[in-house]
Amino acid sequence: MSESIALQRQDNARFDARTSRLLETPILPLLFSMAWPNVLIMVAQASTGLIETWYVARIGTEALADMALVFPTVMFTTMIAGGALGGGISSSVARALGSGRREAADALVLNAIVVSILLGLAVSLIFLVFGRPIYRLMGGQGAELEAALVYSNVVFSGSVFVWLMNGLASVIRGTGNMLFPALVSCAGIPFLVLISPLLIFGYGPIPALGIAGGGVALVCFYVVSTLAMAWYVLSGRSPVLFRWGRLRSDAIGGILRIGALSSVNALIINVTIGGATALVASVAGVTAVAGFGTGARLEYLLIPIVFGIGTPLVALVATNLGAGQRDRAVAIALTGGALAFSLTEAIGIAAAIWPEAWLRLFSTEPLMIETGSAYLRIVGPVYGFFGLGLSLYFASQGAGRLFWPLVGGSLRIAIALGGGWVALRLTGSLNWLFGAIALGLVAYGLTILTAIRSGAWFR
Repeated sequence: MSESIALQRQDNARFDARTSRLLETPILPLLFSMAWPNVLIMVAQASTGLIETWYVARIGTEALADMALVFPTVMFTTMIAGGALGGGISSSVARALGSGRREAADALVLNAIVVSILLGLAVSLIFLVFGRPIYRLMGGQGAELEAALVYSNVVFSGSVFVWLMNGLASVIRGTGNMLFPALVSCAGIPFLVLISPLLIFGYGPIPALGIAGGGVALVCFYVVSTLAMAWYVLSGRSPVLFRWGRLRSDAIGGILRIGALSSVNALIINVTIGGATALVASVAGVTAVAGFGTGARLEYLLIPIVFGIGTPLVALVATNLGAGQRDRAVAIALTGGALAFSLTEAIGIAAAIWPEAWLRLFSTEPLMIETGSAYLRIVGPVYGFFGLGLSLYFASQGAGRLFWPLVGGSLRIAIALGGGWVALRLTGSLNWLFGAIALGLVAYGLTILTAIRSGAWFR
């Protein structure tokens, strides 16, 4: 065994110091060192939405319900850009570096930028043209729908910067550098804290834009962050370099293959929340929708926390598989899954015990508090399975094996929405809908865990 390790380390000597670290350092301290700055960046990105929500909540409960309609679509865009396409970019860069193909890694930078811009423009066009029917399907109507469209149109007019910023950040993370993207996002939070109320409520010659002001502030945040990421990559400080050249079908195909499959997972998460929002709206009023949306927003806050653990898993698993270290790659995935489960389960239990501590940050409306508390008390205790499944989904991105995460996600949506719809029709109680959502999360996490432990990546 010692001879095998010595030979592996001798073979790894051809890599730069950063890549060798991913192949040799003990797993748990390595994962902690890479995850903490990434958790920081993802919490910072999630905070942008929460900051907007907190300020908009000062306008009134109706405005909070308007944002509850749009928030799943904004989060869907962010998850696709940073988690799905971003995972494809990071995985491709890491595997190229892990197998010693430096020129291929450099070529991925230009291809990643082009793909990010094109997809960002396409998604903007979809929501600008079809926003009204999309939000109507989610239960929006009347003045609520019109206000939601105002916010949505502003955000999606500039959402190409969401894609470009996340694309560039994913290139950097694919090299194992989690710190710089974290610093950029965290530096942007004070900017957002200052500009959001200025644009929402107005001051002096600056008019009050209301809910639209929150959208303008969010776009500005991503524009500034994009410029910072571009500077880092183009200045040559990254281990992979930007080079002009012809677009490569193999590079784009590798990014899109993983990104497309990963997008289905992101779609499942957001369709589940969006569909559940529509189910709540079908049997309850705007205030109940606001309560559910605010409660479910805590689940959305878990996503960037797990992203913080999951994106290092993409680079670690991909790099180790690229170097032929299968057992280490699986061990990394399971360690990351256990860490994500522990963290999200702790948050979920705390939310179930003290739901009002979260909900009262946004409103004191009794029905809103009642509905949100019921959701958190039922679903919160199983949040750990959501963290487990999502972190192993990221590990599967690194392995380029996404079949079982898609199976787990499909089970989740079938149980949560299908079972929830049946439960509502039979009982008329939102509690049974929330129970179906909880059961779907358990099925999601256990399905992916069982598959990876049984060796599904290598069959």
